[in-house]
Amino acid sequence: MSAARELDVSEITAAVEKMVAKGVYVLGERELEALRRARQSEVSPLGCAALDDICRNAEIAAEGVFPICQDTGLAVFFVFLGRDVRLVGGSLQEAVDEGVRRAQKGAYIRASVVSCPFKRVNTADNTPAVVHTTVVDGDRLRIFYDAKGGGSENMSRLAMLKPADGINGLVEFAVTAVKEASANPCPPVVVGLAAGGNFEKVALMAKWALLRPLGDPNHDADLAAIERRVLQGINDTGVGPSGLGGRVTALAVHLETAPCHIASLPVAINIDCHAHRHQETEL
Repeated sequence: MSAARELDVSEITAAVEKMVAKGVYVLGERELEALRRARQSEVSPLGCAALDDICRNAEIAAEGVFPICQDTGLAVFFVFLGRDVRLVGGSLQEAVDEGVRRAQKGAYIRASVVSCPFKRVNTADNTPAVVHTTVVDGDRLRIFYDAKGGGSENMSRLAMLKPADGINGLVEFAVTAVKEASANPCPPVVVGLAAGGNFEKVALMAKWALLRPLGDPNHDADLAAIERRVLQGINDTGVGPSGLGGRVTALAVHLETAPCHIASLPVAINIDCHAHRHQETEL
């Protein structure tokens, strides 16, 4: 057995602070390129105007270090912790929360978290963050961050389909969800889609699917074909950029699957807006 590698949680805090601050105002190159391609393929005058504004907004945000959107999101993290890493100096959750707290105070980040869903008292520092942790082999720690806005998150859906509904049922579920969401998630959207597992696992898979490099197809050719079919169906709805009508309603569909019970077909969709803000790092 190899000796454990010690990692002071202060390094996690520093990394999280940097990721959250940068994620507020910088879109990745893939996201920017996808928006530019969408502008080239859009035919609706209103849709073209919306995409022009969206692209210009992203440029201004990066140039001036201003938020891409006033909804700077709920901080969601997927952490892959190597089994040979020993955290010292505190807990993982505390380290992540401190990073989020420092970013909220030091950058232009709206406080968007309430301590109770019913009393609605703002925590004033965007904590606590949502942290999903998986133990993996190795002596490294990988952190994936998603700034999840409320408008797109509210359009998420989960359904327990019948196994006989099959692929057609999944496609209908996803296309209907995006069509009914209309302008609410600020299209063109990125779609995280999942099937299998169980009630809670399928929702988590749908969110994780959003963090795949934008546009990379599933490595399984059959699943990649389903992704293309769902994307085509969504874009055929005519919702268009900002819900103003047009050809481009979604930039990409990422599908993840898992084994499931013989009597079940859980499906879930998690939608992200055109400000698809995410970061990753390794320590």
